[in-house]
Amino acid sequence: MVDSVAQELVDFLNASPTPFHAVQESKNRLLKAGYQQLSERASWTLEAGGRYFFTRNYSTIVAFAVGKKYVPGNGFLIIGAHTDSPCPKLKPTTKVIKSGFLEVGVSTYGGGLWHTWFDRDLTVAGRVVLKRKNGEKSSYSHELVRVEQPIMRIPTLAIHLDRGVNDGFKVNTQTHLAPVLASIIKAETNKPAGSNSTEEDTSPSKCNGNQSDDHHPLLLQLLANELACKPDEIVDFDIQVCDTQPSIIGGALKEFIFSGRLDNLCSSFCSLKALIDSSSDLAEEVGIRMVALFDHEEVGSQSAQGAGSPVLVDALRRITSHFGESSAEGLLERAIQKSFLVSADMAHCLHPNYPEKHEENHQPKMHRGLVIKDNANQRYATNAITSFIFREIAKLRNLPTQNFVVRNDVACGSTIGPILASGIGIRTVDVGAPQLSMHSIREMCGVDDVGYSYNHFKAFFEDFSALDAQLAVDEP
Repeated sequence: MVDSVAQELVDFLNASPTPFHAVQESKNRLLKAGYQQLSERASWTLEAGGRYFFTRNYSTIVAFAVGKKYVPGNGFLIIGAHTDSPCPKLKPTTKVIKSGFLEVGVSTYGGGLWHTWFDRDLTVAGRVVLKRKNGEKSSYSHELVRVEQPIMRIPTLAIHLDRGVNDGFKVNTQTHLAPVLASIIKAETNKPAGSNSTEEDTSPSKCNGNQSDDHHPLLLQLLANELACKPDEIVDFDIQVCDTQPSIIGGALKEFIFSGRLDNLCSSFCSLKALIDSSSDLAEEVGIRMVALFDHEEVGSQSAQGAGSPVLVDALRRITSHFGESSAEGLLERAIQKSFLVSADMAHCLHPNYPEKHEENHQPKMHRGLVIKDNANQRYATNAITSFIFREIAKLRNLPTQNFVVRNDVACGSTIGPILASGIGIRTVDVGAPQLSMHSIREMCGVDDVGYSYNHFKAFFEDFSALDAQLAVDEP
């Protein structure tokens, strides 16, 4: 079972080079499982036992299953994760020409280990806005694109020209990180027949707003080939640089997953699969089971589709009000106080070459289950009650758990947990599977921990309501 879940994760990762693709893959799995898509722009028709989802910006997705014994004011069982990962993203104007090469201008998104992006076989993927022409009429569409073959590379400088590089490789993300797309000689000799475009420097005085002024015609043609459109039908895009090496189960004993974007597509996949597999039978469920996968966690979550937006509380309000009377006093507020959020984001595994970086009594290891994260300064939202509940669920299913606290002399990262806990007022625990090489182009985690994550999340959906009923005590 564990191996099959891990292989399914690998398939999910390979289908999800960007948040847009991850949401599309999630949508496909939900539809196949019988979930109904909703629109935030339309009214909702919901019923007990129903299963639904909606997307925002094509990069955030919220799915939920209504218990057959649900009544308005009952709680929500939520797992929150995120779809984005650090990467170079293409700038609005990407055309860069230097020293006889065509390069692509990129911005750094999130806190990436940027040195790991050098000397990799790279490509691009994301979403494109198209203006397709049909006679005198035009239609606009959002479409996903992914160029499969390696088309770019960020080359390192030879050691002969930088003898001190092994003493510390320092990356200037403005001048060193631009991927090489082609040489100008080959680009000019391989222009399409009849093309008048030339690869010249585009100063502001030369630009007239055309896409060919902002981007290399070669890049636009590569995208157009994938989209079966003309280059001038591409009017805008959200595109990022991606590694072409596929995700894979590896290690001498096939015990690891080697992949980009484990942070945080591993948590996204395991929570989504747990929701789907636990929602086939909702006969005894009194609450609403939900997964919320947000964009923009890596840059602070402050966007219309991030965890800092009203997207989640809007969903809670709409669902509660749909089943309840609008005049009922404090219906949503009561529901929130009965609810529970699992903030699922990957955790730091003990590194065998840097054991001193971990606090002595809190050293998560692979193959030993989900890590419960704690921070006295509220960088994580875990407290004694929420950690106890999550750990007790594990005990009921004989699942292992671990603890993590960052060293006092090391800055602590954060998650969507404190953002949602403070913004909504919901009980929250921060957890994650242990991994190495976090924020690298190529990360690694343990196969067993994928299975533990899935089973623990599934147990949360299936066991929380009964357990919480035993623990529920009103505030004095």
